[in-house]
Amino acid sequence: MGSEGHSDGTVGKALDVLDMVSSHGHPVRFSDLLEKSPYPKATLYRFLQTLTHQGMLAYDTDRGTYSLGVRLVRLAHTAWTQSSLAPLARPFISDLAAQTGETVHLAQMDQGQVLYVDKRNAAKPVEMFSQAGKVGPAYCTGVGKAMLAFMSDDAVEAAISRQSFHRFTDHTLDTPGKLRAELAAIRTLGYAFDREEHEPGIICCAAPILARSGKVMGALSVTSTTARSSLATLEAEATRITDCATQIAAEAENWRFPDQN
Repeated sequence: MGSEGHSDGTVGKALDVLDMVSSHGHPVRFSDLLEKSPYPKATLYRFLQTLTHQGMLAYDTDRGTYSLGVRLVRLAHTAWTQSSLAPLARPFISDLAAQTGETVHLAQMDQGQVLYVDKRNAAKPVEMFSQAGKVGPAYCTGVGKAMLAFMSDDAVEAAISRQSFHRFTDHTLDTPGKLRAELAAIRTLGYAFDREEHEPGIICCAAPILARSGKVMGALSVTSTTARSSLATLEAEATRITDCATQIAAEAENWRFPDQN
């Protein structure tokens, strides 16, 4: 969340307000926004009015609530088509899910956090946190660590500074030092694991999707549970996972997908 001294000025503050509305997950009243807002009442109201007039927010006069607007939906759809790996990667991750019989995740890095952009469920789906459109922590997920391991030194340090290092389970890497040691091992191995670090019982093997220049485009993972699989079983799929990542990278570069930091 920003503050009155937001370095991105008015635009940054307006985006903060959009994030505030979005974070509630449902239409929200002005009083609820004001309660958590870093901005004065008049400033917050002005931003809400402007965003509503521009179609980025919608205001329900009967209920007195704000929600995300249809213009934002249209922009999101365009971004999904032009900037997300999801459309071009879909056939590859569908095949991978069919071949492994497990859940496949596709993710990209967003401001040091993991943005899940697509998901293909196993033949017998398992309930878990990750869903397309959700944002998760990078330091304790397979896809997050796979991306962090291959980012530039400056980029990875910036990303590490954004991690909370909250201890979700007994297996969570809860310090920058532990994470850096893990990233060094991942760079040597070429793929990463989630050893029940984010959710109990959830494990995965993940590989980065790298441009020819070496820049990180995203990552994908094959995910299962300790009840029906093991890390050794998932690691046996590592070649298949990294081959899939290579195919997605080649397809993305054929379409001149922009490099991701």
